[in-house]
Amino acid sequence: MSLLKITPTALPEVLIVEPKVFGDARGFFTESWNEQRFNEAVGYEVRFVQDNHSRSARGVLRGLHFQLPPHAQGKLVRCVAGSVFDVAVDMRKSSPNFGRWEGVELSAENQRQLWIPPGFAHGFVVISETADFLYKTTDYYAPQAEGCVRWDDPTIGIQWPDFGGAPTLADKDAKAPLLADARHFE
Repeated sequence: MSLLKITPTALPEVLIVEPKVFGDARGFFTESWNEQRFNEAVGYEVRFVQDNHSRSARGVLRGLHFQLPPHAQGKLVRCVAGSVFDVAVDMRKSSPNFGRWEGVELSAENQRQLWIPPGFAHGFVVISETADFLYKTTDYYAPQAEGCVRWDDPTIGIQWPDFGGAPTLADKDAKAPLLADARHFE
């Protein structure tokens, strides 16, 4: 029996990761991270160096963020309280999927995780009253390598869910460039 189900998305490098959940009348148990099983499942070695935790209210939209080489980040993300609509956008100019996006609901209930490898922008919007969001990164935060692209760029065309109003954005996200003007991977 596999303890980890991996499902490719329309962007083949972006993967839905579903750990096996063992539940009974007492509650549940799940192994949320196992390096050996994860590396076997994705087919290459991934090393995480930093864990982050954010809490946000309904309608808070964080993203779309990425880091360029030599500090490019892969992220394994999950929502442990509430629910979010999580998005990855291919920022690799040489990719046939450049500018395409994939979105997945992550929640405490479904316990899904999303693997977003280096080369992709990442963002999410909170669709519950609040959400606690955890993510592991493969490189440390490096502001000089940071990139951002607008959450509502019509070229990308993300179909964000209706969460009852306009999103609440950080200043840098509100001023992020469009895809055509954003920094990108080669």
